[in-house]
Amino acid sequence: MRKALRALLTLAVLTGTVGAGGASAGAATAAEVDVKDRILAIPGMSLIEEKPVEGYRFFVLNYRQPIDHRKPWKGTFQQRLTVLHKDDDRPTVFYTSGYGLNTNPARSEPTRITDGNQVSMEYRFFTPSRPQPADWSKLDIWQAASDQHRIFRALKGIYDEEWISTGGSKGGMTATYYRRFYPDDMDGTVAYVAPNDVNNEEDSAYDEFFATVSTKECRDRLNAVQREIFVRRDEIVDRYQAWAKEEGYTFEVVGSADKAFENVGLDLVWAWWQYGSEADCGEVPPASASTDTLYEFVDQVSGFSFYTDQGLEYYTPYYYQAGTQLGSPKFATPHLDGLLRHPGVYDPRSYVPRDIPMSFDKKAMRDIDKWVRTDAERMLFVYGENDPWGAEPFRPGRGSEDFHVFTAPGANHGANIAGLEEDDRATATAALLEWAGLGAEASTEREAAPLAPYDAKLDKAEKADRRMLRP
Repeated sequence: MRKALRALLTLAVLTGTVGAGGASAGAATAAEVDVKDRILAIPGMSLIEEKPVEGYRFFVLNYRQPIDHRKPWKGTFQQRLTVLHKDDDRPTVFYTSGYGLNTNPARSEPTRITDGNQVSMEYRFFTPSRPQPADWSKLDIWQAASDQHRIFRALKGIYDEEWISTGGSKGGMTATYYRRFYPDDMDGTVAYVAPNDVNNEEDSAYDEFFATVSTKECRDRLNAVQREIFVRRDEIVDRYQAWAKEEGYTFEVVGSADKAFENVGLDLVWAWWQYGSEADCGEVPPASASTDTLYEFVDQVSGFSFYTDQGLEYYTPYYYQAGTQLGSPKFATPHLDGLLRHPGVYDPRSYVPRDIPMSFDKKAMRDIDKWVRTDAERMLFVYGENDPWGAEPFRPGRGSEDFHVFTAPGANHGANIAGLEEDDRATATAALLEWAGLGAEASTEREAAPLAPYDAKLDKAEKADRRMLRP
């Protein structure tokens, strides 16, 4: 019945032949109409380009969205998305990074597991998907969830099998928020390494993480290097300023090269654990290393370019959200006592131009957490054992149903289902296949495995940025 209705609706849009008397005898069936034509028949949808990819069709698109979903008559903007088309009869994975859009063909892990289609959305206010002029008050989690809701409704007539939302880090947060505001759109959600900062004023979980992660030897080695770069601060900042001047970098948003350095230095231990591992501890230089060696290490791990105006510009929408709804982690650094010069600089407000007003909504994350604990269903969260972002995870409550939280041993911010222990991996895969309507394709939970073979071009992990305040 669902396919028959889909065919009829598609014909109505494309041929205009459905009326009181039904479809004309000469009308093409939906299966005979090219998928690109069906997508472009959606009001507000336009093609940027189609790119070749073996086994799929891949479209980069614009979709006209209201700037304010509460007042849609007050203007629109163009939001980019992509469609990786496998087949009408496969489930569809709705992926978002929570940031910009990868305009090259790629598959998320749930897309490979289900052998499905994938729709990917660029988050509002990440360029070029930014309203002009930009009213930053319209950048919030409800507006973004409403963007996803409209895209889902627009494409559901073509892809009418089950839908799964997913994303990693801020994308995992985004997938969760979408389910909170539109719980009936998706048939399931897989959220990777998604932090849950319920109370932005209470961050002791991060202190506990840094006090216990890995081995004491590794922690001490990292802390010693971090302290030493602040001891050699003046020398390193002089080099930093000279490099910035030569490369054309500026520091107007943060305020100075010295303030930028303090942020880079504070990032060091967090960023190292976010994408490092215990096996890499031997690569951390000793505190007695030359300034050249320490400078190169900090640049490799934290990145001196990041807190320049040019480095921050792309991430302005994220820092705006961190400072207005999402929250941001803070942690104690007793080994740096007496070495920090700029109290309060390590905060999202420092990274957003001052002409953009910001005020923090304490209720936003509490509302999300309450919904997850009392009403969420068919949700799966994956965390990495050694990832600092997992210190404040999402947890089920009495009202959560068909809800799973797994931790990949030894994994960092790149944790995924494939990295889980065998039993957890089988359980997670079987749950996803069941939600996607494919339970019959895995004869038993123990035999559950990805339905599509690994493809080195499509399945290369999309590595999130290694910045402390950017999940």
